Amino acid sequence: MRPKKHETTMSGDLFRARLDQIINMKHELVQLAGRIDWAWLDGEIAPLYSDKGRPGIESRFVIGLLLLKHIYGLSDEGVCERWVHDPYFQHFTGYEFFQHEFPHERSDLSHWRKRLGDKLDLLLAESLRVAHQSGALRTKDLARVTVDTTVQPKNITFPTDAKLLHAAIKGLNRLARRHGVRLRQSYIRVAQRAAMMAGRYAHAKQFNRHRRQLRLLRIRLGRLIRDIRRKTAGHPIEAAFDGALARAVQIRSQQQRQRGWKLYSFHAPEVECIGKGKARTPWEFGVKVSIVATNARAPGGQFVLHAAALPGNPYDGHTLRTVIEDTERLTGREIERAYVDKGYRGHDAPNPRRVFISGQRRAVFGAIKRELRRRSAIEPVIGHMKAEGHLDRCYLKGQAGDAANAALSAVGYNFRRILAWLRILLRLILAHLIASFATNPVLNPAS
Repeated sequence: MRPKKHETTMSGDLFRARLDQIINMKHELVQLAGRIDWAWLDGEIAPLYSDKGRPGIESRFVIGLLLLKHIYGLSDEGVCERWVHDPYFQHFTGYEFFQHEFPHERSDLSHWRKRLGDKLDLLLAESLRVAHQSGALRTKDLARVTVDTTVQPKNITFPTDAKLLHAAIKGLNRLARRHGVRLRQSYIRVAQRAAMMAGRYAHAKQFNRHRRQLRLLRIRLGRLIRDIRRKTAGHPIEAAFDGALARAVQIRSQQQRQRGWKLYSFHAPEVECIGKGKARTPWEFGVKVSIVATNARAPGGQFVLHAAALPGNPYDGHTLRTVIEDTERLTGREIERAYVDKGYRGHDAPNPRRVFISGQRRAVFGAIKRELRRRSAIEPVIGHMKAEGHLDRCYLKGQAGDAANAALSAVGYNFRRILAWLRILLRLILAHLIASFATNPVLNPAS
């Protein structure tokens, strides 16, 4: 059901502290809360509610928590803990009176991320609208953009063969316990010692002993796979083991330097190995993400216009058409010029003459030459999204989690720019008031 507004009784409100009496109403979070169109967001996500069941959580509360999480780079648990003792957080999420306990469950954030799904772009569109309304972003800034890709790493360890084999054995044992399958032997302790010794032998460069431990792990994993298949054949629970057994077979058969597709994580099979040519990290394990930012520096800084995960590690040039079309639909403004790096050579943009690649000399002069030099300004934008947001490591599950984390990281970055812009405006207003009072003549004292 649709959520109801916060209901309080007059007797309960008599001795409670009103938030507008204990906070600074000129604070940037208060100003931002007043500029966001919560009613429009509520109307857009209204189809996600059901007409049956108990009333749902108010949309402003959960959306506000998601925004605060990514603005300040907090975890789900962290934003819930800070909400209890931060009156500005409570005011931002729509409460009028100070609360001493968190009113809902932390898991509601996870459920709402899944519920919103593709509608997370609404938050990005709203961040751009608020930036434009506050003067931090101009309409002309949306016409010339810079497009680049980066890697959003997944929350996994470096995938060595011993770790993967050990993880497959542990994962199959967990699944067997969950479904009540009694195994002939679990191999938990044997596999743990073999994985530990494999790492020690590899560190000591004793590779014959290292390979012996890997062979032991593969043999035990094969026995476990055959045991589960025998005991689940013909039973209704057989389908529950299909995915885990397929991943275990892949991990058991793949080799360290084989070509073609490989599995890099047992619990996150969507992880890809992506090389971006960096000296410090030649290979990153996660998903490719496309970022579209303004080329010129707007009054409030550079803003992210579009962010999307690209599963499957596609070639950058083959994604440019879709990215430009999605950005135009999100901003409502046609892109006149797009500036990209050399990874986009051979792109499929709808208007190839309006796409300029770094290093090209043909048809580059005047304003285009100056704007092409600003192409590299997107790199610090990506750096801030990783250092201050959650783009540096994705803790959410599956491809849906990758897409949600990329979009919300862009939303958090834009709102951080808006908050900084509102702080600047407040300082300018205060400086102007102080200067106006200083210019008034001082009255002569009475004699």
